Amino acid sequence: AVVSTQSTGPAIQYSRDYKMKYENFRANLPQPSSNTAKCEVRVSRNDILANSFDSIMSKTSSDLIKRLWVVFDGEPGLDYGGVAREWFYSLSKEMFNPYYGLWEYSAIDNYTIQINPNSGMCNPEHLRYFEFSGRICAMAVYHGKLIDGFFIRPFYKMILGKQIVLEDMAEVDIETYNSLQWVMDNDPEDLFLTFCAQESRFGEVIETPLVAGGENIEVTNFNKVGYVNAYIQWKFVNRIEEQIKAFKKGFAYIIPLSKLAVFDENELEYLICGIAQIDVEDWCKYTEFKGGYSATHHVIVWFWKAIRSFDNEFKARLLQFVTGTSRVPMNGFRELQGSNGPQKFCIEKWGSPNDLPRAHTCFNRIDLPPYKDYHTLKDKLKTAVECTGGFEID
Repeated sequence: AVVSTQSTGPAIQYSRDYKMKYENFRANLPQPSSNTAKCEVRVSRNDILANSFDSIMSKTSSDLIKRLWVVFDGEPGLDYGGVAREWFYSLSKEMFNPYYGLWEYSAIDNYTIQINPNSGMCNPEHLRYFEFSGRICAMAVYHGKLIDGFFIRPFYKMILGKQIVLEDMAEVDIETYNSLQWVMDNDPEDLFLTFCAQESRFGEVIETPLVAGGENIEVTNFNKVGYVNAYIQWKFVNRIEEQIKAFKKGFAYIIPLSKLAVFDENELEYLICGIAQIDVEDWCKYTEFKGGYSATHHVIVWFWKAIRSFDNEFKARLLQFVTGTSRVPMNGFRELQGSNGPQKFCIEKWGSPNDLPRAHTCFNRIDLPPYKDYHTLKDKLKTAVECTGGFEID
């Protein structure tokens, strides 16, 4: 599967303030009753959404905070962390796919997603699936994993219970933002607007009053602020009130929403999804070497040259090949997690120049043969990433 890596904004710089918030947040999370108990999730890659839904929605909150043990049917991988990361990655790609009608692309691009206000027409169980989505996002946060999804910024503000303002519209629908901003900056009486909003629903234009009797209230220079506020409330809150309530219910089943109050919407995005834009210099800085390789070894120099030559999408695919996820934690590569906690990205010398690189996702390690030239190394890396899927026992 191709990994989508477009960024919704510039990566946040390392923040000691965030680090303190994060450490305090983790220290106050509910703890499992036993350190040895496992939460087993068995799924088929071909039916990962339905299998995961049935498994997660049948478990108690105390089950879901136990150590995750994910098994893909027919694969002998032992889950010391890497398979769980792959599960979150693969499941989120499916779970947030607009094809199923629960989510839709925002008006500004074809990768940022938002809740589909008409989701109930696509799936009669839509609220249960939004609750499931909330559980999965909370599980990812709790277990130190990441979700592969690009949500609109107001979505994070809604989770935090923050007010949505006009500026938030600019990141979601620039045309509507410009129209509303024009109303704020000018006298709108000549436009003959009323306190109503129009939207297309399955080819039919539907008009919805923004307030009681809104179809009979004209927008003037005196009430335009109320009109803009009512429009924003309708756009981001009223239309999806049931869906966001179900999502928050699912999230709170595992992590109380009050514990998120220390974060702002930007920090919450990175808490759930990590950093989209990959910083190669940071990657280099927090990489370790084994088997005779070092930072100055010519094969390692070629490796980083190849990484820098790839676009961000392929960088993310290679990262996913080695670590099980295309995302980087909030504070960069220094906080990559392995099977036993923090585990740096590792490159180990292995094999012969005829071999393809191989990955050990539980240990964030790539076994890199001692290739004879740069172009062979680059070609072998591309082949390994493009042709490899699934897990084998380390």
